[in-house]
Amino acid sequence: MQTRRNFLKTAALATFCLGTGFPSSHAISRYNVNTKTGAAPRMRLRFFPYELKLRHVFTVATYSRSTTPDVQVEIDYDGITGYGEAAMPPYLQKELGTVESITAFLRQVQGKIGDFSDPFQLEDILAYIDRLSEGNAAAKAAIDIALHDLVGKLLGAPWFRIWGLDKEKTPSTTYTIGIDTPDMVRRKTEECADRFNILKVKLGGGNDREMIETIRSVTTLPIAVDANQGWTDRRRALDEICWLKEQGIVMVEQPMPKERLDDIAWITQQSPLPIFADESVQRLKDIPGLKGAFTGINIKLMKCTGMREAWKMLTLARALDMKVMLGCMTETSCAISAAAQLSPAVDFADLDGSLLIANDRFWGMTVVDGKITLPDRPGIGVELL
Repeated sequence: MQTRRNFLKTAALATFCLGTGFPSSHAISRYNVNTKTGAAPRMRLRFFPYELKLRHVFTVATYSRSTTPDVQVEIDYDGITGYGEAAMPPYLQKELGTVESITAFLRQVQGKIGDFSDPFQLEDILAYIDRLSEGNAAAKAAIDIALHDLVGKLLGAPWFRIWGLDKEKTPSTTYTIGIDTPDMVRRKTEECADRFNILKVKLGGGNDREMIETIRSVTTLPIAVDANQGWTDRRRALDEICWLKEQGIVMVEQPMPKERLDDIAWITQQSPLPIFADESVQRLKDIPGLKGAFTGINIKLMKCTGMREAWKMLTLARALDMKVMLGCMTETSCAISAAAQLSPAVDFADLDGSLLIANDRFWGMTVVDGKITLPDRPGIGVELL
């Protein structure tokens, strides 16, 4: 039973953390002592590969796939477990890593994370892990997510509350329809149109107008478009965007290859729709150079190394008067729920990744009437199924 003294201590600590948005390691660590042994508990890292099975073959402008490689991560501390994951679509292996490189990196971290006795030292721990090697963004994200889950559980609060966000302000999530035949696009649209408030459509495969017209034969829902760098001529891209505006499209992601920044800026300056960076933005350092070239940025935990950097990216983008959306890979509800903790602070959200797989391991963020719905469970809000 909790004594009044312990209750007041916990309440005061929680108030401090909620007020600052960042827990003080000095305030926390003096309570992190095993009462039986007098020794500070240590963190322990576990991980294992877990292939994600897609419900439908997924096609974008440059490839198709029916599975996504994934590595599940767990960090134990004083009887509490934080969960994380690394999802690596094959087309992003250079940026995110492979199962082999991810597990090799995690083995390296496995022997070092126990050197940190205080999981609340998120800044120090994650900066140290980031310096261990270049790349391996998804592996770093998995550790970051697991640490945030662990710290939130130790605090007894979800991260949206630690960050001072209002769960009632979450946006609707898009539901993604990949490039496909008209019959399959029509079928996918019919399956989802009555469950979502906004759709997302992959374009850039040569049949863009056919894709949109097929969807419009089924529903009038707003549509977000992701060209996945698939357009190569800026004047034609602008013509397409003007046509898309007439079809009820509300935003466009990455209309041209990321190295064509001047052309993208030309499009953005004349576009009737907001233009968001996807492949052009990976991490915090990329954002200043995108001001003026894009209306906003798409933040993905797997690319930016996790929740901590995502929060910094969101803050910087707002300071630069840029819009923000949250994106995802095909992921379990673990990484999706982690990203959803930031969702009350963004303009658009594309957090349907767990809905696209058939073998989710977690119960976490849910979609109710098309809207992201955050549980009040601590940490990132997930439970194992």
